[in-house]
Parts: sequence; C-alpha cells; structure tokens
Amino acid sequence: MPVAKTLSAAVFGVDAYVVEVEVDLAAGAFYYSTVGLPDAAVRESQNRVLAALENSGFDPPIKKITVNLAPADIRKEGSTFDLPIAVSILLADDTLKTSMDDTMLFGELALDGRVKPVRGVLSATILARNRGFRRVITPKDNCEEAAVVDGVDVIGVSSLPQTIAYLNGVELIKPAANRVDQYFSQRNDDGLDFADVKGQRHVRRAMEIAAAGGHNLIMIGPPGSGKSMMAKRLPTILPDLTFDEAIETTRVHSVSGRLSGKSPIVTKRPFRAPHHTISDAGLIGGGAIPTPGEVSLAHNGVLFLDELPEFRRSVLEVLRQPLENGEVTISRSSMSVTFPGRFMLAAAMNPCPCGYYTDPDRECSCSGLMIQKYRSRISGPLMDRIDIHIEAPAMKYREIMSPAQSEPSERIRRRVNSARARQLERFDGSRIYCNAQMNPKQIRKICAIDNFSAAILQAAVDKLGLSARAHDKILKVARTIADLEGVDSIKSEHVAEAVQHRSLDRRIF
Repeated sequence: MPVAKTLSAAVFGVDAYVVEVEVDLAAGAFYYSTVGLPDAAVRESQNRVLAALENSGFDPPIKKITVNLAPADIRKEGSTFDLPIAVSILLADDTLKTSMDDTMLFGELALDGRVKPVRGVLSATILARNRGFRRVITPKDNCEEAAVVDGVDVIGVSSLPQTIAYLNGVELIKPAANRVDQYFSQRNDDGLDFADVKGQRHVRRAMEIAAAGGHNLIMIGPPGSGKSMMAKRLPTILPDLTFDEAIETTRVHSVSGRLSGKSPIVTKRPFRAPHHTISDAGLIGGGAIPTPGEVSLAHNGVLFLDELPEFRRSVLEVLRQPLENGEVTISRSSMSVTFPGRFMLAAAMNPCPCGYYTDPDRECSCSGLMIQKYRSRISGPLMDRIDIHIEAPAMKYREIMSPAQSEPSERIRRRVNSARARQLERFDGSRIYCNAQMNPKQIRKICAIDNFSAAILQAAVDKLGLSARAHDKILKVARTIADLEGVDSIKSEHVAEAVQHRSLDRRIF
C-alpha cells in the first residue's frame, strides 16, 4: 500500500475540523517532506516520528516519504499529528494491516515511542462523534477528557507499540469509562466562605443578585473595606454549572492546555483575576495563531479586575465587545478566530487615587483634578455595561470585632441555584442561561412592569440621566430580584432596589 491515510483533527478557535493525514512512499533515496501548510512544530514531527518508529522496534522505510495534511489551505499547528503520521507510515509500508476509516487518532510522540498528551482533545472527540466515527485513539493522559463525550469509544494508549498492537488485534484495550457524575459530585471552595465576611450586608446582597442573574458588578470603596475579600468568595455562591456550560468551558481550557490534572472536565465556574499590568492580547487573546485570553478562560464564570482604573485604557476598552456579544473575535491577515467570552465581570476600585475620598474617618489628600483624572480612566460606555454599582464603605471597629456570624455561602448558593433554575426553565431551548444574557425582545416580554413600577423607573432615568442600555439593565436586575423571591411578576420594590444598585455611577462618577 504505497499511499495510506488516517484521520485526525485540528482545532480552529475552539471548534475542531477533520484533517486527513496521507502518507505516500515512493521508490528512491530517502527523503521526508511534509506539505499542507504545517507550522514549525508539525515540520519537526519528522524527527520525532522517525526516532519513535526506530526506538519502538519498527524499521522506518528507506524511501521518499511525503506526508500531506488535508485540507491543505488551513495552517496546521502543534504536535497532534505525530501519532497519525506514524500509523500512516506503517500502513503504507504494510507493517500494519487494518481499516482506519472509522477511527480518529491524535497524540504527540516522544523519541522513545511514548504517546504524550495534546491540547483540544475534547473538541476533537465531539467532532468525531458528530461525524459518526466509532472510536478515537488518544494519549492515555487525555482519555478521561475525551470520555466525557458519549457515543464514541475512547481508547487511551501510552506508546506507539501499544497502539500498533491494539490496531493489529494483539492487545485488547477497554474503552475509557465516562465518569462525569463522579467529577460533578466533587466541590471544593478552597476553604473560602461568606461567613468570614463581617458587615457589608448590602454589598453581600448585591453580590447574591449578581451571582443569581449573571450580572456585571463593580464595588467602589476605600482600602480595607473588603472588596477583594468578597470578590474571592464570589465563586462559592455561583450557581452550579449545567452540563452544556461545563462542556463549553472545558473546550476553552482544553485548547489552552489549562485543564487541571485532577479533573478532565471543568465542574466549577472559572474565576480569573489577572493583574492590572496585563496586555490587550493577554486579556482578550492573541498571538500569531490566536489563543484564548483571560476573557475566554473566564467563559461561564467570573473575570475579576481589582483596582480597575490601574488597567490601561486600551485594555479596558477591548472588554466592550465580549460584554455586549459574549464572544471575542481576533482578526489576523490570514484568519479570523472567534472565542467564546460570556462571563460575569466583577470589578473593584477606590473612589480616588489615595482611596479615602468617601471615608468619613480619613482625610482625602487628592485634589479635584486628580480625582477627575483617576475616574476618567474608565470610560462611560464601559461603566454603562456594568449592571450593578455598589459602594463598599469603610469598616467600623464594632463591625470587625462583632461575634455575629454572617450568612454562610452554602445557604446563599441554595437561593442562587433556585433563582437560576427558574431562569433555565424560562429560557429552555435557547442559548441563554441567565437574565443578564436577555436580548431586547426578551426584555420586553419577560420584564413587563406595572404603571407604578414604570413611574419609578422613568423618574430614575430622568433624574440620573441613564442611557437606554442602563434602563434595560435595571429591568434585568429587577427580574433577578423577583426570581430570588420566587415570584413570577416584577413588583415596584424590585425595580426600586434595582435602581439603588444603579445610581452609584451617577452619584460618585
């Protein structure tokens, strides 16, 4: 068989596409070439594959070897194709005699023939199932990740000789078991709990609303008021991930190579807290071949930006697209890649450069010009996209030393889960998971209010000079407050509370 073909997959963004790995063995002096727009890692596979074949006891063919990766008009990157190339060479040399039409392979080869893990296996396995493949052969370290997908046999291999023995029927390897339920039953909040938070009752209430509806939140207060402490505990009250959300999130982490070795699937909502020195590409994603940034790694979770004005203006402005559309598009001269980026933004900032502008017990040392310049680092359009603005005042000594225990995270999370369950039922059959993701048409239908509530909202809009976007966000927040109470209709008190959580940007800014 001078020409042989195996099937593999490559990832573009977070979606996979089929790659045909063709090998042609022609008579003549030894020569090895790879075509099909390979990057440096793919071109270097020649050395890895030949060394792995020889060190695994196979004689590499002394012929003209041509490897073609189709489709040839899309650039291939990474080491995923090492294993399928090696198998194709053995097929073409008649060392291996089997049909590979129903099988997908991926894996990197070490020089001694070991099969090493690769990125993007979950997306590739989903593709294999959707295309009707019977099985996928993956590195053993990736097999539990791939086994999350039902409907396809996942065969984990640890070496090239084991792969060939399995394909020749000499060795039996049982398909990996799907253990998703086991991973979802494990919850670890790293010992953090809202019971540790003293005082700040209205801030904790705002965070509960934000968690229940997926709303963006900003906390403004002096140093030491507990903003960062509460933000770090936000994941402990977030609603449980649905299976579909877990798959979406895991795909992003898989293509980024950031999956934890403890679990092959992300079962806890991500919490990303980049430093304020982060670049545009680090936040939004980028590179010659674009990879996900912090925005996409926070998909279906929380992106926490502490000391918000300290981030560069250009970095903050790139948040506007994902906050509005729930995705990030990165364009290059030869390609345009879209990553998911539907996250809850949690931000914290001081009211002024020294931090004590709103503290009644500390004197502010900032001039009016300094305060204005500090606040202007955050643009109006960005603030307009944040649903809840809440002031975190300085803590009093009696609050810090109070023996009273705050409400624990577990109790808050039960309410949040109940509210989110109502939303999931409401949006069943759509790609919407929470109130914050409603579009204008859904807002008009789902967030209907009576005349008295409308009068409250109109007065707030007129007095505070709020935009149409802010008007819609108040209605979304009011809908979430009603869901937390378990009622079907939005009442005037829900609208009034939502307005209180929106007035801060006009009173302080």
